[in-house]
Amino acid sequence: MTTPIPATRFADPAPAEHLERAADALAAHGFTVEILDDVAAARARVEDLIPEGASVFTGASETLRLSGIEADINTSGRYDAVRPRVLAMDRGTEQDEIRRLTSTPDVIMGSVHAVTETGSLVVASGSGSQLPGYAGGAARAIWIVGAQKVVPDLPTALRRVEEHCLPLESARTQAVHGWPSAVNRLLVLNAEARPGRGTVLLLREAIGF
Repeated sequence: MTTPIPATRFADPAPAEHLERAADALAAHGFTVEILDDVAAARARVEDLIPEGASVFTGASETLRLSGIEADINTSGRYDAVRPRVLAMDRGTEQDEIRRLTSTPDVIMGSVHAVTETGSLVVASGSGSQLPGYAGGAARAIWIVGAQKVVPDLPTALRRVEEHCLPLESARTQAVHGWPSAVNRLLVLNAEARPGRGTVLLLREAIGF
């Protein structure tokens, strides 16, 4: 029987053997997985993976922001960055176009809230704007995942979302927007139907929530 992980340990990087176990399970489920040492390696790898000029949507992610990857995508001029375009559009008159842009880019980038050693990715969202692209709308998906997000199984992943990620995200949204966050939508990716579409860059260090 697996000993339950205390909520206080959800910020701790998983040991190397747990990363390997999760990577092997994800690969068996059709995901492309690379274990990288740190954020610097992830930034360099992302530049290799995304062709210049591709339309790229960055889902809201502390991992992307803290790593500098969000700025690399949205301000470098190398890509057709979707997020800056969407932020400049009118929510009242251009909502349909916003929905199409964010749901079907060439590449969607972000992170997840948990990776299980049984080979699943778990993403929680308040608005759901990134979920269509993650689930299959984008031609390619790339997730940057800190080592602290690796957990044994799906029940533990859901506990991590509720007990660890939600309080941190609520504090962030309260400070930035004036309201708390909520797990309004939850996506579980158990396998990738199109091998090569979904890439997980799993870091040996902790970053993000």
